[in-house]
Amino acid sequence: MAQRGLRGTADRILQEWRPRRQASTTFEIEPLGSGVPPAALPCSDQPLVSVIIPVHGKLDYTVACLRSIARHGAQAPFEVIVVDDASPDDTAQVLAGIEGVRLLRNPDNLGFIGTCNAGAAAARGAYLLFLNNDTQVTPGWLDRLHACLVEEPDAGIAGSRLVYPDGRLQEAGGIVYADGQAWNYGRFEQPDDPRFLYRRDADYVSGASLMVDANLFRAIGGFDARYAPAYCEDMDLGFAVRAAGRRVLYEPASVVVHCEGITSGLDPFAGVKQYQQINQAKFVDKWRDALGRQPPARTRVEEALGWGRRHILIVDALTPDPTRDSGSLRLVNIMRLLRERHWQVSFMADNRRATPEEIERLGRLGVRVLCKPWTPPLSNWLVREGQGLDAVMLCRHYIALPHLPLVRRLAPRARVLFDTVDLHFLREQRAAEHADNPALARQAEASRQAELGLIQAADVTLVVSPIERDLLMAQLPQARVELLSNVHDVPGRSRGFHERAGLMFVGGCAHPPNIDAVDWLAGEIYPRIRAKRPDIELHLLGDMPEVERTRLAAAGIRAHGRVESLDPWLSGCRVALAPLRYGAGVKGKVNMAMSHGLPVVATPIAAEGMNLADGQDVLVADDAGNFAEAVLRLYDDEVLWMRLSEAGLANVREHFSFDAARHALDRALA
Repeated sequence: MAQRGLRGTADRILQEWRPRRQASTTFEIEPLGSGVPPAALPCSDQPLVSVIIPVHGKLDYTVACLRSIARHGAQAPFEVIVVDDASPDDTAQVLAGIEGVRLLRNPDNLGFIGTCNAGAAAARGAYLLFLNNDTQVTPGWLDRLHACLVEEPDAGIAGSRLVYPDGRLQEAGGIVYADGQAWNYGRFEQPDDPRFLYRRDADYVSGASLMVDANLFRAIGGFDARYAPAYCEDMDLGFAVRAAGRRVLYEPASVVVHCEGITSGLDPFAGVKQYQQINQAKFVDKWRDALGRQPPARTRVEEALGWGRRHILIVDALTPDPTRDSGSLRLVNIMRLLRERHWQVSFMADNRRATPEEIERLGRLGVRVLCKPWTPPLSNWLVREGQGLDAVMLCRHYIALPHLPLVRRLAPRARVLFDTVDLHFLREQRAAEHADNPALARQAEASRQAELGLIQAADVTLVVSPIERDLLMAQLPQARVELLSNVHDVPGRSRGFHERAGLMFVGGCAHPPNIDAVDWLAGEIYPRIRAKRPDIELHLLGDMPEVERTRLAAAGIRAHGRVESLDPWLSGCRVALAPLRYGAGVKGKVNMAMSHGLPVVATPIAAEGMNLADGQDVLVADDAGNFAEAVLRLYDDEVLWMRLSEAGLANVREHFSFDAARHALDRALA
């Protein structure tokens, strides 16, 4: 139970005020007063997580809490320990009849802190989840907290997004100021505002729903008894965990409904609630040195939220979706690296659109999404937040062109990174040569002038290919250009040669080089393959309108369109194809196939800038006949297939790993 500062509260409420709409999210909760406890809870004899619920009376709330646990359960094995702190009603008798509940009874009233520590002492799980009895859980409540602790390095505590029964937000992690006053971030706001939907570090999280590493909890002595019977113990635990070198995290994907005030009342001058002020003085005395590193009193809440962390804004054309294109995958992995380096990351799409799924996906990475209707246009947002930015990354020349002057004016401290993604003018030049199109050549020259101007105006330019880096350095030797190529995990080869069949091509129809490639593949290359081996199917994957899928459908060709995951084809097909005849940058489809140990047949353009040798890492062909012959040779030669598979894996590990990207990103932001 945290101390929510009384002094300065009105100022902070005014400071945080925004026009509020009626809460747009509601949560289905168990009715109170039904008097019907669950018959059993889905508990385990070998729990990974021990759920500890301290109770003192208020049986109806406890029953409703247990009913919600019975209803939603969890994937991780868990136990439920209810510690009855000498309840004055028939709590013990009723709960004793629920199968799966481990009921502990305090002979005397120990208060909230003593009761929680007693439950922790009896817990068998590797993680402890403290849960107030006036809460109700929702789907994912436990598993998302556990995932947060597993996924985040040095994580020690994870806390839920707490909401009121009427749907308003109660808490999205806590802030502690240098004077020891605390603030529940997001109080009374809308819970689906993206400001509250990204995982982040917090000073503390509420003990109403808090998961902690059990060994860590015991090593720091549990909840400090100096705060008995209650209040400030969760703040103190957060500071103790951080003093031990571990992190405290807010996890928005775990949502818990909390009927605040049921346990201890709301009057700050009576009952247990009076200890809120008494214990705040004890907290300040204990953590005086650590408080000197906290934001000063009356610091603007949004500034206090990221106190001590550098802040970068990333702007791209669309919200990235790693299943849509390789550029999205690269950007998401760059975000992962920035968060690993303790940057506070905000993202805005140029159209300010993001789906709830996209917000959740980036939120799990710790990225705040700035989007409609919650966020104003970039210029307005920069007026409010630009002075606090340490870096801005503008992706693609047509996004950077209108925004770079604005960033220079409204975010004067920020280092400006221009991420080319690939050199647009180079792709257009090659397209013009391929089509012998003078108009496109003139367009390419205009693009070249625009991109070179941006490169001169930016502090650092990022390119994905050594070919493009060398080209720019020849044209603009004074510019600072860093090679930050595609970034890939390396899942490795999951199946062998004989367990695979078929060919795959990945490419969305929104990208002109992909349209040309798939037309050439379906019209000239694949017919040559099928003429000799009609048993070999071709799988086309990626965004494509239904009319395109219909147009491409032919004997042996399966046009799947966009799929949720490429894994079934990456692990099931025998050869990946990259028949690109023009383009620029590094081809993510080639990287991705190689990272799964899937050999590739590519054109010279598709293999460009990737340190690939024909016959050693990849097979390269530049006309339809030779391309088809290379596919057939690789398809039937197990020795060649294994050699290319191993070489491809080694290539990705050496040139497209997270380690290589870390060094480039560190140089760009130094």
